[in-house]
Amino acid sequence: MIVAILLISLILMIILGFPVALALIGSALLAIVIDGQVPELVVLHRMVGGMDSFPLLSIPFFVLAGALMNSSGITTRIFEFANALVGWMRGGLGHVNISASIIFAGMSGAAVADAGGLGAIEVKAMRAKGYDAGFSVGITAASSTIGPIIPPSLPMIIYGVMASTSIGQLFAAGFIPGMLMALALMAMVAYYAKKRNYPKDAAFSIVRLGTSFKAAFLSLLTPVIIIGGILFGLFTATEAAIAATVYALILGTVVYRTLSIKTLVKVSMETIETTSIILLIIAGASIFSWVLTTHHVTEEFTQWMLTVTENKTLLLLMITCIIFFVGCFMETIAAITILTPVMLPVAVSLGIDPVHFGVVMVLNLMIGLLTPPVGMVLYVLSRVTDVPFEECAKATIPFLIPLVVVLLLVTFIPQLSMWLPTLLYR
Repeated sequence: MIVAILLISLILMIILGFPVALALIGSALLAIVIDGQVPELVVLHRMVGGMDSFPLLSIPFFVLAGALMNSSGITTRIFEFANALVGWMRGGLGHVNISASIIFAGMSGAAVADAGGLGAIEVKAMRAKGYDAGFSVGITAASSTIGPIIPPSLPMIIYGVMASTSIGQLFAAGFIPGMLMALALMAMVAYYAKKRNYPKDAAFSIVRLGTSFKAAFLSLLTPVIIIGGILFGLFTATEAAIAATVYALILGTVVYRTLSIKTLVKVSMETIETTSIILLIIAGASIFSWVLTTHHVTEEFTQWMLTVTENKTLLLLMITCIIFFVGCFMETIAAITILTPVMLPVAVSLGIDPVHFGVVMVLNLMIGLLTPPVGMVLYVLSRVTDVPFEECAKATIPFLIPLVVVLLLVTFIPQLSMWLPTLLYR
């Protein structure tokens, strides 16, 4: 009864246009009031408790670091270096698009930051070279999903907090799947380049490569500092986020001198807004998950799944389909905070490592960012490129194929995600 009220009220509030955070808090509060067994004050206690986590401190710093890089010209330097590195290939700017996303992934860990920062530069450059709008937007949207898979990753930080799992291991687990995503998308670009006879954008020049590398060298050190520091135990994920922010700030204000006081204030306010939204969603999801847990929904769901079939492959497919469906309709952070307490016990009962499951969940939800009706990456690209949302969604469909293939490979071959964390941490 209470669970039905909880879920129905959540769905109705989302349909009525309530922000996700308010829908989560409102539905949980309604269920608690109707149940009458615990005081309403529990809502505030559980919300505060959900946000009371040291690793969550890394969120505002990674958000700020990504915003500083977008505002201080670092993304432009990265794009120019990637262009010199792989732009000589047929369909070169498509490969440049992916390569730049790989590099930027090691700095911000957010798909929306990639799409909003690099995306505008990439689509503009591709269209100026004669690439059609659909291909330009499609590959830009797809490549932006690499960001939250290759470390650092904001969604993995949130999953690690919810699942009480090592964030360092999650970061290490995402590296190989992220590179597989890049290779799969490059294969797709090569196919389109041959089919549509896309040209080579520029001849390879060692001089140009050296010049662009020199210009981007200090920017390229950012992922080295973040990833290297975490993997070698020099600092935690939270400390890495602070280091990335300080480094980006020094580059923008002292080295490149492209970051003005006005821009810094604007970036800071945007970071405060973004962080507030993320933490409010986490707070709302915490009380929502608490209601589910206290009414034994997680245990009952696990038992129900196991009664449907005991075949591990089928159960994994069912879990994957459920996560994908939720990802199509719900924002990533809210989906992680709601699904983790429900799905993780099922995964553990099947003998799946929580770190492996975290990579599968995040990768699955990243694909959801490319699908209507939510599709945050599509909305961002539509805004920065002036391409209608419907056209962005249509253009992205072919690029879902390689991403889904990688998702299935990572899901059913655990070694792809577990080899590196096992080597480094276990």
